[in-house]
Amino acid sequence: MIDPFGRHISYLRVSVTDRCDFRCVYCMAEDMTFLPKAEVLSLEELERLCGAFVRRGVKKLRLTGGEPLVRKNVMSLFRGLGRHLDSGALEELTLTTNGSQLAKYAKELAAIGVRRVNVSMDTLDPAKFRELTRWGDLDQVMRGLDAAQQAGLHIKINAVALRGVNDMEFDELIRFSHGRGMDLVLIEVMPMGEIGADARLDQYLPLSLARSEIAKHFTLSETDYHTGGPARYFKVEETGGRLGFITPLTHNFCESCNRVRLTCTGTLYMCLGQEDAADLRGPLRASESDDILDQAITAAIARKPKGHDFIIDRRHTGPAVPRHMSVTGG
Repeated sequence: MIDPFGRHISYLRVSVTDRCDFRCVYCMAEDMTFLPKAEVLSLEELERLCGAFVRRGVKKLRLTGGEPLVRKNVMSLFRGLGRHLDSGALEELTLTTNGSQLAKYAKELAAIGVRRVNVSMDTLDPAKFRELTRWGDLDQVMRGLDAAQQAGLHIKINAVALRGVNDMEFDELIRFSHGRGMDLVLIEVMPMGEIGADARLDQYLPLSLARSEIAKHFTLSETDYHTGGPARYFKVEETGGRLGFITPLTHNFCESCNRVRLTCTGTLYMCLGQEDAADLRGPLRASESDDILDQAITAAIARKPKGHDFIIDRRHTGPAVPRHMSVTGG
């Protein structure tokens, strides 16, 4: 699959549910209204959709949410998709999780063929963690990290950089992550979904500033390491570990975008930061053959835009798109 700008689309991120057992302040409103279950694709339908993309050249699949591991029987989907790993058609099957269910599922994920997981964790302070996630338990996530590493999974910690909240913890997060052999990636706040006009502006911390502060205490050396995603990685010489930066606002990565996003309702977003989308649920259910579905996918990729329009400043305090991050998939 090649988009209008010559970019090969080889990476599909799939939100298997918009539900989550956390309510992170930069991601969700406290009183979220979730999708009716009747609108959500079955796990069998999600597997068929993913298979269509793998057949068209997708080499990397990431399951997201919400929190993917809270969906009932989700491991049956992982097992079904794992068959594409066995055949060699798929190079990587992975997931992004808040870590709350990893202690339960890490061993089975590794057995299916998952090798890496991204765990979202913005602070090492239990009280602050509870405040940021509203419902989360840091000890539960730590048990998940232990189980994942015992199962042989490589872990990347994702931390959203929040001004005045965790910006004084970056050094500690680096030492913690690298001390356990885990990568750390810092992410700029993205203007998605309504969380309060002033809240996001107050949260936003340009990672150019964060990097400058980190460089006062650590030596950062550029690397050519990449995982197929948008992070730019540096080696921290003092720890030997990797530190990544995802900067959708201060330095967007649209020119190399190789990914599209599928929601649990069968809606395909060709760009995280644009509203144009394609309905794949209708074509999926229209026929047992994938011919109509393939035509819909081809038409959607032909509309993939050049990039997003994310801005956060005093004149742009509202969301760039009205949907919350949990709808599209983190």
